[in-house]
Amino acid sequence: MDNIISNISKTFESRVRLGIMSILMVNESIDFKNLKEHLQVTDGNLASHLKALEKENLIEVKKQFIGRKPNTRYIATDIGKQAFGEHLKALERLIGRGI
Repeated sequence: MDNIISNISKTFESRVRLGIMSILMVNESIDFKNLKEHLQVTDGNLASHLKALEKENLIEVKKQFIGRKPNTRYIATDIGKQAFGEHLKALERLIGRGI
């Protein structure tokens, strides 16, 4: 018997990372403020999860100024989209499998 959870990515086990990637899959990009509001997490919590996803090359960070204010936007990379899609497929297989 094969391990039914072996294809589920540990990278997306956190609800915050799951939320970040879910939002980025349906939006071209999102800034830090809006991401924080949608997920209802603290600055530090969000920043640590974003850093972990960036380290794995799953998201890209774009920093710019709008007027005189800094703005940081996040974009899912092609690698990130593929990895998240595979994670979702693994969850669907797990749910559909039954016991």
